[in-house]
Amino acid sequence: MSTGNFESWGGTLTDIGPLYPFVGSEVLLSIVGLACWIGWHVWQLRIEKREYEEEVEKCSAILDQRLSEE
Repeated sequence: MSTGNFESWGGTLTDIGPLYPFVGSEVLLSIVGLACWIGWHVWQLRIEKREYEEEVEKCSAILDQRLSEE
């Protein structure tokens, strides 16, 4: 990796320049990350609720069947 004509890391950061890509987009990327995280939780809750309701229906059918046999 080449540092170009850069000879010293001493000094102020403004003289060195950006140390990582997309400097200044931290807030936007944080908001996008937070929105994705919340969206994933909502999606996961819906899936788990649907699976739970399916299991309740199966168990209710089995219970009704067993009670009617007695």
